[in-house]
Amino acid sequence: MPEHVADSFTEEQLSHIRNAVGAREWGRHKVDLRGTIKFFKWRYYYVVLAGRNRRTLSAKELRVAMYLNAFLLTSFITFSILLGLIVLYLVKSALGINLIEGWSLGLWGWFKANVLG
Repeated sequence: MPEHVADSFTEEQLSHIRNAVGAREWGRHKVDLRGTIKFFKWRYYYVVLAGRNRRTLSAKELRVAMYLNAFLLTSFITFSILLGLIVLYLVKSALGINLIEGWSLGLWGWFKANVLG
């Protein structure tokens, strides 16, 4: 920082800057990747931090987190059910069981041709 800029700060401003920078807990993350990438005449920096969130969340952040958790849980359950139904269908087809005579999804034929070879 140029000296004339540093001299222009008041004590109150410096106190707030020290408080803002000093209040951070750097380096207490499970994943802490920092670096720079040189691209022609510019340098770009990247920071990847991951770890437990220790700060208190606002009401809006809590609501977003709740909706995101509900969406992820619903997606996981839906994916698990669909995967389970596909596995059951393949097992049923491998055993030669036809629930509706003359009708098929075609999944067993595709599975035999592409996966089982």
